[in-house]
Formats: sequence, C-alpha cells, structure tokens
Amino acid sequence: MSDRKQHLDTFAIVCLVGCCALWGLNQVASKVALREIPPLLQAGARSLGAALLLWAWARRQGIGVGPTAATWRGGVLAGALFAAEFGCIFIGLQHTTASRMAVFLYLSPFIVALAMPWVAPVERLRGAQLIGLVAAFAGVVWAFAEGFSAPAAGPLQWWGDALGVAAALGWAGTTLTIRASALGSAAPERTLMYQLLVSGLALVVAGVATGEHWPDRASALTWSSFAFQTVVVTFASYLLWFWLVRHYAATRVAAFTLLTPVFGLLFGVLLLSEPLTTRLMVAMAAVALGIWLVNRPAR
Repeated sequence: MSDRKQHLDTFAIVCLVGCCALWGLNQVASKVALREIPPLLQAGARSLGAALLLWAWARRQGIGVGPTAATWRGGVLAGALFAAEFGCIFIGLQHTTASRMAVFLYLSPFIVALAMPWVAPVERLRGAQLIGLVAAFAGVVWAFAEGFSAPAAGPLQWWGDALGVAAALGWAGTTLTIRASALGSAAPERTLMYQLLVSGLALVVAGVATGEHWPDRASALTWSSFAFQTVVVTFASYLLWFWLVRHYAATRVAAFTLLTPVFGLLFGVLLLSEPLTTRLMVAMAAVALGIWLVNRPAR
C-alpha cells in the first residue's frame, strides 16, 4: 500500500499492546473453559462462531470471503494446519499451565524465520537473527526439561509442553502456507475465513469421533471465557491485527509479538496462581529477546 505508515503512532501502539494482552489472556480463558467444555469441541465451536461473525461483518462491508479457484488448495491446507495448532493447544492445556503454553507457542516466529528462505529466498537469515534463534531455542529447551525434573502441573506436564511445541509448528506451517500460496495476495478476510471454517469443521468432527460431548450445563465463568475467545480474540483481535498490518510497516508491527508470551506468563500467574519458576522466566526472556532480534530491521 502506498499510504502505509512507516512509524507507529499512539493509536497503533495502543492497539498492538491490546492485541498482545488479549492473546496472552486467551490461554487463560481456554484453560478455564476446559473445566467444563472438552478441548476439541471447544476449539472447533470457537472457530465456527468466529467464522459466522466474520461472514456477517464481511457481508456488511461488501468484502468477498468465499473460496476461489486460485486459493482453495492453499486455504484448505492452511485451515488444516490451523486446526492442528489449536487441537494441540487445547489438549495440551489439560496437562500443562497456560503460562508455559504461551511461551512454547511463541517458538513459531523462529520456525518461520528458519524456513522462510526456502519459501522466499530473499528473506535469508542475518547474523543477529541466528543469535536470536539460538537464544530462544536454548531457553525453551531449558524450560522444557523442567517437565521431567520438577513438573508443577502434574506428571504429564512434559506431554502438554510437547503439544505446545507441536502447536508452534502448526502455526508456523500455516504462516508458510499462506506466504507460499495464492493466499499471500488474497484479502486477509478470505484467508482468515479459510482458517476458521476448515479448522472449525475439522475440530468438531474430531471431537465427536473421539467421544467428546458438549456439556448440558456450564457455569457463567465458562460461558464468559468461551465468548471472550470467540468474539474478542478469534474474531475482533484478528481483524484488528490484519488492519494494522495493512496500514503500518509490517516489521514494526510484528516486533510487538514479543509482548504476548510476557502477558501470557503474567496472566497465568495472576489469574490462575500458576507457579512462576526461574526456568520459565529465563525461557520467556530468551523468547522475547529472540523475537526482537529476528524482527529487528536490517541496517
């Protein structure tokens, strides 16, 4: 876009910090709702609910979000990877803490940075980016080992942590698929619709196939957590993020993602009384430093 702003104004900064806070809080909301709504059905219903809201909003704005001949293959693959990501997140949250999940999930930017040269050869890693990758990987490995030596979330914490890493791989795969396919030039609303609709259907089918059942009753806190995930995070914050990427320099916008694992860690400790261990704090600092180094513009 010719009118894209190269510097972030106050409005953009407030929106970006707000998005990161919402995404950090999302892990807490998901874990709270898991007490009464099973993981796969919850993730699928959340995506389908957000898809319905997106369809209504796009129709009102006159934006096409339906499949096209050029985008449907990439869209189905991106949606399937999106489903795998959130399936891993929701199942993993049953065995690990929300704060740990937030840290492991944000390995995704490093996987994308490592694999992107095969998709776009011009985006080769620089020395500082490699240092960031190594720092983040070392911090996460150190924190992951805690699941074997001192599992605060239970004996299967290592499994929940591993699913967090798998979710990061799914997220990275989605990003790379979008970049390498016709979705890279499609309207972001159409891309988001593919992700929401395909993942929603796949996750609901998987939930039914594995014997999950939607609860007959649930507490007000559970329904509030589910509504927050669907309306505020999966629909509204994603649309806001796409708007920011279209109107401001993408590298400056992306740099703010380092705040998300920080918020996820803080909300998990404050709202769920999750343990704040030294290993996890070091991993969070390493991930934040790594994201900054990977997204730092070249001189």
